[in-house]
Amino acid sequence: MRLMPLGSAEPVSGMPDGVLAWTTTRADGSFGLGSQDPVVEVMDRWAGLQSGLEALGIERLATAHQVHGAIVERHAGGWRGWLRLRGVDGHVTTTPGTALAVTIADCTPVFMAHPGGAVAALHAGWRGTAARILDAGLDGLRALGFPADECVVHLGPSICGACYEVGPEVLSAVHGVPAFEKGQLDVREVLWEQARRRGVTRISASSACTRCHADRFFSHRGGDQGRQLGVIALQSS
Repeated sequence: MRLMPLGSAEPVSGMPDGVLAWTTTRADGSFGLGSQDPVVEVMDRWAGLQSGLEALGIERLATAHQVHGAIVERHAGGWRGWLRLRGVDGHVTTTPGTALAVTIADCTPVFMAHPGGAVAALHAGWRGTAARILDAGLDGLRALGFPADECVVHLGPSICGACYEVGPEVLSAVHGVPAFEKGQLDVREVLWEQARRRGVTRISASSACTRCHADRFFSHRGGDQGRQLGVIALQSS
């Protein structure tokens, strides 16, 4: 696996100086701790990621057991290694030398950055989107002095609207208006509009669909147990 967004990984362009961001692909192997891959292989991938980060002077990696909620954790310095929380779906940091990662396989990895030196990574499925995790991420940055209208937001590879049919209860929860029939849901489109309403002007989105492009990405709806990683890192100055 290559650490940097080269080769098989999908890079995130347009990030501020000092910020690296990318999404791993099927070719990089699964990072899911609950996948069917042998534990030793999965842990070797995580170890390889940490080693690659350390080679870039990034000594902290924050992740979590995700629950499709809207809790965003702030990470300061004072620690090294791999931190794994529980019940958290987003991460924010202003500490150089820190990487944030979310696991995905149809949900959207949301990358946020501010040129002043702040980054965030969010795991946004339909539940997290309905719970406004994007707002929680922007609120976390704003609380640290980084307003939304100065931030960059990128929506990474996830399932597209054409591939994602959901029930009326999901549509109602996400859109906030009653729905009575099944329909298609484009989560990235909803997240884009949420960001726009918060004043974000620099928004971009991957053109990749995890279900359409199952040769490149793991897809939960496609029957995969594997997971990609969305990674964003704030390099040391």
